Amino acid sequence: MKRLALSACLATLLLASTSALAQVDGYAGHPQTPQPIPAVVDQAWSGVVRLEVDATDLNRRIYQVRETIPVERAGPMTLFFPQWLPGNHGPVGPIVQLGGLIITANGQRVEWIRDTLSPWAYHIEVPAGATEIVATFQHLSPTTGSQGRITMTAEMLNVQWEKMLLYPAGRFHRNITTQASITLPTGWQFGTALEPETTAGNTTTFKPVTLDVLVDSPMFAGEHYRQIDLDPGGRSPVRLNIVADEASNIAPTDEQIGILRNLVDQADYLFGARHYDHYDFLMAMTDRLGGIGLEHHRSSENSVDPEFFTSWESKLGDRDLLAHEYTHSWDGKYRRPAGQDVANFNIPMQNTLLWVYEGQTQFWGKVLAARSGLHNRQQALDALAMDAATYDNTVGREWRAMQDTVNDPIIQQRAPIGWRAWQRSEDYYVEGQLIWLDADTLIREKTNGRRSLDDFAKAFFGMNDGDYSANPYTFEEVVATLNGVVEHDWATFLRTRLDGHGPGAPLDGLTRGGYRLVYTDTPSDYQKTLYGEYGRNDFTYSLGFQTSATNQIGSVMWNGPAFQLGLAPGMQIIAVNGEEASASRLSNAVTAAKGTDEKIELIVKDGTRFRTVTFDYHDGLKYPHLERIEGTPDRLGDLFTARRR
Repeated sequence: MKRLALSACLATLLLASTSALAQVDGYAGHPQTPQPIPAVVDQAWSGVVRLEVDATDLNRRIYQVRETIPVERAGPMTLFFPQWLPGNHGPVGPIVQLGGLIITANGQRVEWIRDTLSPWAYHIEVPAGATEIVATFQHLSPTTGSQGRITMTAEMLNVQWEKMLLYPAGRFHRNITTQASITLPTGWQFGTALEPETTAGNTTTFKPVTLDVLVDSPMFAGEHYRQIDLDPGGRSPVRLNIVADEASNIAPTDEQIGILRNLVDQADYLFGARHYDHYDFLMAMTDRLGGIGLEHHRSSENSVDPEFFTSWESKLGDRDLLAHEYTHSWDGKYRRPAGQDVANFNIPMQNTLLWVYEGQTQFWGKVLAARSGLHNRQQALDALAMDAATYDNTVGREWRAMQDTVNDPIIQQRAPIGWRAWQRSEDYYVEGQLIWLDADTLIREKTNGRRSLDDFAKAFFGMNDGDYSANPYTFEEVVATLNGVVEHDWATFLRTRLDGHGPGAPLDGLTRGGYRLVYTDTPSDYQKTLYGEYGRNDFTYSLGFQTSATNQIGSVMWNGPAFQLGLAPGMQIIAVNGEEASASRLSNAVTAAKGTDEKIELIVKDGTRFRTVTFDYHDGLKYPHLERIEGTPDRLGDLFTARRR
């Protein structure tokens, strides 16, 4: 009774104090009800927004920003920090990296109030007589990977304009003209799709563009820089802009440059049109700058291993990255899902068709990598085998259809997860690739090889040469274009694979392509090289887990042998059959137990605890391969073969 009476008394006092504060113009002068965010109208914003970035503070990794924004009238005004970032497919604009925001008008400070319901929005009151406001602030690049993606090092930087600007709410981004300038360290050079207007000392001012084009035109800059023409004499410039941790890394051979030129040529052959006036690959050869692979309409951001060129044969992990991001100029940028074609960067995007945007790009990225020579034919087949095995063993399909994974950039935001095969992640990439392979081989089968998904690509992406305005599409248009290639019930074909629950992955594309997925006791040369590069050891299809170079368990197959014994990601294997753990010792133990009564005993460290687990497993090592089905057309072989004019 006393406790209830005290609680009632405190509640009464709290209610009284809250009411009193509410009568005094809100808490500490802040209004109780957020200022309304203006509705979006399709009309030009008056004047030009001037964005000035100083990127010379290399020691502290701080970008200093000064932004001058014309105003249309005195009174309420809302400024947005971009929240929904193109290519990220989610509300991930890193507003936490904005610091020190001060807004002034006519030389006097203007207080801002963050919208409590939309915290990427700032409300201000423009004073009478002001024609512009000035915002000064910092973009604080992470200084370690634990803080986020590092965008500045002592040797290079990556400017992504959307992370260092504010813009007026209430307009389409294409209605806001913006002129950016940047001051770089002395002697640094840069690559970007923006076109310079003037240069004064270390400061470059670019030609004015609309806000959506600015955000779509990032920059790589660095102390060590080289630009390579990838389409000499072509109808529109295509350039490779390289920055590197060390000057010695920028050493592509003539053969490697020829392969990248093949990529441009093979894309031309495939799509039949270009949707840019010039294109700039931005490549960072680094293990210091944060990793990235991000598409833009007239450029792409790509980070690769520093030895991408100098250790070509052993660096396979980044081989198809440029092909994937280049494909996005057509798929995702020129043709983009209607739900992605939003008015500005603070309106939610709908990811429903990411299995086209990303899934078909994954398909064409792998195909163009093979056709250009970034992968040889066997590497392309081996990579496909690994993808097929991974998704054929994604047991989370039982409860979660692939279509639902398009929501992962919003709900998961690419945070680490523990049970990958059960939780699922952004499976619309690779499982999407398998669905499009299924479609390609079905078209080839129905037309006796006369037509393929190449014909869809030309019809869907290849119109209006030179046009780089967005051309949105719907599910119905995808189906109609497929029917224009060959008549089939494509709507049911797609929905069955998108919404189904298996069992297993959609692998009909392999069998129609002339191959079957099999497992042997030896990894392919491609897998050995790739996992050697990653420091990864694969026992997924035998014991049911992978390990790192330090014998830490990185992933565990849901309901597999290791799972049944209570193992989980993050544990560390200390010993194998009484001896110090190593990948080779574990492989030998699995091989020795094959077809015998021998058991495999592991000592596992789980935090501060140790325990012994015993595998009663006798089927040997298993690694995925594609095996040719004799007497069938080699449709995969044709898919990966370079086209010739």
